[in-house]
Amino acid sequence: MKTTFIALALLAVPSMMWAQDENEINIDAQIRARAEYRNGYQSLRGESAQPASFINERARLGIGYQRGDGLSAKISMQQVGVWGANPQIDKAGRIMMNEAWGQLRFGEGFFAKLGRQILSYDDERIFGALDWNVAGRSHDALKLGYEKDMHKLHLILAYNQNDENKLGTKFNTGGQPYKYMQTLWYHYGNNENPLGLSLLLANIGYEAGTGEGDTKYMQTLGTHVTYRPERFDLQASAYYQTGKLDGSTMNVSAWMASFNAGFIANDQWKFNLAYDYLSGEDGTGTTANAFNPLYGTHHKFYGTMDYFYASNPSYNRGLHDIQLGATFTPSEKLDLKANAHYFMMGIKQDGMKQGLGTEIDLQLDYKIKKDVKLSLGYSTMLGTETMEQIFGGNRKSWQDWAWVSLSINPRILAFKW
Repeated sequence: MKTTFIALALLAVPSMMWAQDENEINIDAQIRARAEYRNGYQSLRGESAQPASFINERARLGIGYQRGDGLSAKISMQQVGVWGANPQIDKAGRIMMNEAWGQLRFGEGFFAKLGRQILSYDDERIFGALDWNVAGRSHDALKLGYEKDMHKLHLILAYNQNDENKLGTKFNTGGQPYKYMQTLWYHYGNNENPLGLSLLLANIGYEAGTGEGDTKYMQTLGTHVTYRPERFDLQASAYYQTGKLDGSTMNVSAWMASFNAGFIANDQWKFNLAYDYLSGEDGTGTTANAFNPLYGTHHKFYGTMDYFYASNPSYNRGLHDIQLGATFTPSEKLDLKANAHYFMMGIKQDGMKQGLGTEIDLQLDYKIKKDVKLSLGYSTMLGTETMEQIFGGNRKSWQDWAWVSLSINPRILAFKW
């Protein structure tokens, strides 16, 4: 009996040592419903076309765990859809993993993160969470990183397949748009420093043809700079693309640049002036010149009616986007935003003027209570003859879009032991 007691005590020693590490678990939920009225959203409607309306919903449940020795993990499940699309008695409802990753920290600032994860960098122009979309965007990847003081360095690696193949490695684009991805991101700065600088290099491999291993690569490299002295918020980005176009043999030479100047007049008013340029394809050469903004949150930049890039992948004429906006915050609970965009094609094309149209975006955000926010918006597009030629529809018909969203984001449990 005495020997057994000693043996059990020795086995308990490692458990007691592990128990000394602080553990933390958080459980978060989100219910977000959004009603939309579409009467010219994404493309000009025809004269006799009838508007669309619907309600979509996202339901998420996230469980996060952290341990004092550097181990952390997160699982976030979601169900998304449109009200009425699923039967009342549903035996085949689909639950998706928005996030499912584990992370290990070791040494001074080093970590490795493996699994399904959100890649959101800088202002989300190239890699973004796409939170506006009811499903969001996630990548299956390994992230190796170093973060300490003013420096952050991330290496993201991904390799995708359609299934557990018995033979061959041919990847037919399905869940993810690429077969290979290697991305290196470096950031200098922190919240206390007015200057921030990021550098990005992404190498994306697309498989083409019918042969095995017929993969072509496109490279995107560039920088994002922020400078926030007192009442100003200045941001600039520039990216260049080279390599091969979407797995084809065509060479790529494309670029984009943006600048955003924000001025904080006082506690209630903020103004911003922005300009974006994305190179386009004129179809006259043997090189692809249309810039591809990849996996960014395009809804955030090029007008909320999503005429460009967000939902029109076939549009390749490039873009000039001149934007003027204002934000009014009369209280801690209320924000009012107004933005005006003037769009032009990024190329000059015979027989067509460059002007595409003017979009006006209005939005109201109201914090009803902690973890509960009401948002609503209204937008209209005043298209030109050129836009009508490109997108179809009737520019003389009134084009507008309205939406209202309720988001409930409670933290259900936060526990440490």
